[in-house]
Amino acid sequence: MPVLRVELQRADAPGVALFKPYQARDIVSRNRVVISPMQQYSAVDGMANEWHLVHLARFALGGAGIVFVGSTAVQACGRNTHGDLGLWKDSQIEPLRRVATFLKANGAVPAIQLGHTGRKAALQKSWEGHGPLNEHDKARGEGPWQAVGPSALPVDAAWPVPLALSRAEVKSLVRDWGDAAWRAAQAGFEMLEVHGAHGYLIHQFLSPIANVRTDEYGGSVDNRHRFSMEVAEAVRSKWPAHLPLSWRMSLADLDSDLGMEELACFVHGLKERGVDILDCSSAAGISSYPSAGASVPRGLEFRADDAQKIKAMTGIDIMAVGLIIDPHYANLLLESRQADLIAIGREALFNPNWAVHAQISLGANVDYELWPLQYRSFLVKRAALADQRMAATSKALA
Repeated sequence: MPVLRVELQRADAPGVALFKPYQARDIVSRNRVVISPMQQYSAVDGMANEWHLVHLARFALGGAGIVFVGSTAVQACGRNTHGDLGLWKDSQIEPLRRVATFLKANGAVPAIQLGHTGRKAALQKSWEGHGPLNEHDKARGEGPWQAVGPSALPVDAAWPVPLALSRAEVKSLVRDWGDAAWRAAQAGFEMLEVHGAHGYLIHQFLSPIANVRTDEYGGSVDNRHRFSMEVAEAVRSKWPAHLPLSWRMSLADLDSDLGMEELACFVHGLKERGVDILDCSSAAGISSYPSAGASVPRGLEFRADDAQKIKAMTGIDIMAVGLIIDPHYANLLLESRQADLIAIGREALFNPNWAVHAQISLGANVDYELWPLQYRSFLVKRAALADQRMAATSKALA
């Protein structure tokens, strides 16, 4: 089926940072607005379908510069739920290619996040409770599977015990990350992100709480970093050199025993292996998913000061995410060099046209040039009629 291309021009508004183009490697985004990866739990056998196409397409039509497909599993056992997307086999490429093709044809950089949930796998979908799958779920055809992790330690007592990965399985998993990156490129995506946060597998290897291994992947800080570095190398080796690579990190780790110096050292290691952008989540630090003991509560607001320190210490570009709702605040984060990109998630679900509405709010809209070509003439006429109606109302009230 041919893809209808909607003419969308780049809105380079002088003085409005949010709508200046952004370049990473050879890819240029028309603005700094990113739609954050959001799982939809609506795939079957990891396959994208019409829901994913329509869900993501509206963000491209709504003016966002970069649109991410939600976390996509690199192994079947690494899914969060039965409804997760996947790129663990070649047959999953084509359905995602439809999504990437539409996003690019309609002005957005097509992007995708790769993930593996580790010991947090085999969950119910969010609207079914999002707890571990049980006998009731099995009776309706969505039973549990064996989760894996760095060590045989469950998230807590109510969760199943994961199977500790052998050294050979760790090496095989690293290769699977690289293979999934290759499939993402074949599907036509132009930006890739590795999910290294939120208590998922990469994060579990980093954690002294979830990782008590005694081989080269556990114990010392360098050993716990090793899996991340090997994944970054494997992904970069299979991901085209001219395309940017992002990494999601939990800044909430700073609330536990992780210091800024150690975090900066970790980021330097990622940069040396070809990571270009750090997606700075504020949620779900290592201490939020203990095997024992109390978790450390933390809000979801973007931690601008911490992100700015990381940027100053490492020189890496920062993607800000975390309850960013007001476009004026988003623009300020860019102007103050606390971020290079602004990612929105829940707010995009509430308002898929957030980007074009932000452009109007910031006074950068010119004849609705960021809106789809098919909409523009109608909106220009609407604006003229609205101005006439407001003028008439003001005169009547005078």
